Amino acid sequence: MTPAQQAKQKLVSSFFRKGITLAILSGMCYGLYSAFVTLGMSRGIWDDWYGDNTMGLSVFVITYVLGALGAALNDTISAVWAAGIAAVKGKFGDFIKCLNTKPGRVMIFAALCGGPIAGTAYIVGLQLAGSIIIPITALCPAIGAILSRIVFKQKLTPRMMLGIAICVAASFMIGSTAIGDDAPTGLVLGLVVAFVAALGWGIEGCVAGYGTSMIDYEIGITIRQTVSGLANLLILLPIFAIMAGGIGLSGELLGMAVTSGEAMPFFVISGFFALFAFSLWYKGNGMCGTALGMACNGMYSFWGPLFCWIILGVFVGMEGWELPPIAWFAAVLMAVGIFLIAMNPLDLLKKKEVE
Repeated sequence: MTPAQQAKQKLVSSFFRKGITLAILSGMCYGLYSAFVTLGMSRGIWDDWYGDNTMGLSVFVITYVLGALGAALNDTISAVWAAGIAAVKGKFGDFIKCLNTKPGRVMIFAALCGGPIAGTAYIVGLQLAGSIIIPITALCPAIGAILSRIVFKQKLTPRMMLGIAICVAASFMIGSTAIGDDAPTGLVLGLVVAFVAALGWGIEGCVAGYGTSMIDYEIGITIRQTVSGLANLLILLPIFAIMAGGIGLSGELLGMAVTSGEAMPFFVISGFFALFAFSLWYKGNGMCGTALGMACNGMYSFWGPLFCWIILGVFVGMEGWELPPIAWFAAVLMAVGIFLIAMNPLDLLKKKEVE
């Protein structure tokens, strides 16, 4: 191999490893986002809403309207972060231009699946059952693989089917914790809602790859977060409010939430980490490949419970964030299943041999 070929090989290898690093960081950011958005929804006015007195709110409002409100605040703030970064980098004009293009419309559709549907379901699940639902939502790569087979006729290899089986087995292991007298009241419903989130993100994963392959990842993530935030804020939240008795409830709760000085700083932090959870995933996929990028990002099934336990349980001292050993084992097992779906482990050995 000539010196030029060796230099090229070294550059490609470095680019590949950086992509893996970014994809892993995206999963870590997702775990941090999960912890801080939950912390925000336990402070200030949120503590009053979820407290013993509930301020006269119905069970429906507490479970679904507040869940939609939390998702709307997080994604809207995340969109502000994204737009600000795009403006600083001189990409805001490109963001506006891309909205009415085919890749832009694909990203809008992906955002609607992953934002109002999956994002709200995820936060509702966190409020109902805690961080134990995070590995369930990490089923999205398995769901994405199945949907790709149905919609796009993509082949499912025996290795991928084994990975899907491992993920399903792990989810049943997590679900088994719902059996018993000491299980939280909302655990079963939380696990069901978490599956809805996994389904929404699985659909998003099927269609978002095309959009992000055609436009800059920072523009794509700005479209994604902006559409998700506005759809949550202007569509889903009012719909839930109407179902709860009146559209005026959405504006009333929103006003109380944004003026809660104890809670909003944590939403600003969660919105920041949510932005990088998705943007680093997009960029990492482009550098190391979507399959490996999904595997590395899917490790949030482990990072999520870990950061929730560290931040909420250890540092803040909130009770109920400890996970039983079977849930930790299932979270790691889920990550193994996701890895098998995404790529053949033997490929890593081949890459090492080439180097």
